[in-house]
Amino acid sequence: MSELLLSSAAPLVEAYDLGLVDLDGVTYAGHDPIAHAADGLALARRAGMRLVFVTNNASREPGSVSDQLSSLGIPAASDDVMTAAQACATLLGDHVAPGSRVLVVGGAGLVTAVTEAGYVVVTSAEDQPAAVAQGFSPGLSWGDLAEAAYAVAGGAVHVASNLDLSLPTARGFAPGNGALVGAVSAATGVKPFSAGKPAPTMYAMAVARAGAERPLVIGDRLDTDLAGARAGGYPGFHVLTGVSSARDDVLAAPGERPHFIGADLRSLTLAHDAPVLGESGWWTCGASSARVVDGKLEVVVDEAEQDPVNVVRASCNAAWTFVDAGGVLQTESVPEFAV
Repeated sequence: MSELLLSSAAPLVEAYDLGLVDLDGVTYAGHDPIAHAADGLALARRAGMRLVFVTNNASREPGSVSDQLSSLGIPAASDDVMTAAQACATLLGDHVAPGSRVLVVGGAGLVTAVTEAGYVVVTSAEDQPAAVAQGFSPGLSWGDLAEAAYAVAGGAVHVASNLDLSLPTARGFAPGNGALVGAVSAATGVKPFSAGKPAPTMYAMAVARAGAERPLVIGDRLDTDLAGARAGGYPGFHVLTGVSSARDDVLAAPGERPHFIGADLRSLTLAHDAPVLGESGWWTCGASSARVVDGKLEVVVDEAEQDPVNVVRASCNAAWTFVDAGGVLQTESVPEFAV
């Protein structure tokens, strides 16, 4: 059965009681704010939706993250932030006993999380750590990665905060933690365990902390945020302000597909109509329609269309049902949508 877009007759902020909000690409890009993020989240809170900011970035303390959010007009406290560092420290417990030595390769946020989880933090493979906890930090050097490789080659369990290959910044995409973890893996031949998205660990932790009943994952990356939503059984809202594009939505594999799509965070305040299948295989959403014929995506946008995302929504259901039925979609027929 196809994993299609959902509908919500009520605005998303009313249909869901908790927003699990990603940071990079959703609320900010590097040190710069994302357009309409502060306004959209303020409206969400005003409508009664609680927010927890869930990030694969393990380099910073929750308080540092909340301070940055507050400086961008998104008031937040440290308890409103769930980091991959915290999830990484939790995942360590599946492999080594509390009190064990752990070589931390990462920033202050990871050091704090591992320490608070009851482990002894060391800085060298010569300290014979039972595990290596690796997270992103812009100050990491070749020497840091070498120590991690020495420890893992010596038998230490390798746990990564996340495997994101890229990191969005104000200047573009830079190497992420996954790229640095890959260097250690290439040197040792050992595949690490990962705590961050797309594993749903952080989502489950955040939902439990908030005591929420109807959580909604909000993210910009299909391969982490939305894949994590699918893996955890949570509905996912893809906001088109970061890494993954509207075209990526149409081409998404079942395990990475969003349940809702919006241009920016203001779309949280809107009801979302799911595309409807009509005659001749046309899927219609708003004043836009799409279908697949002989493997090619066809789209029609009426002049009356007010929401440019509707053509993306129609295209998603058209493409997904075709592919899930065994069809081969000609990717070159999928345009770069002007959203």
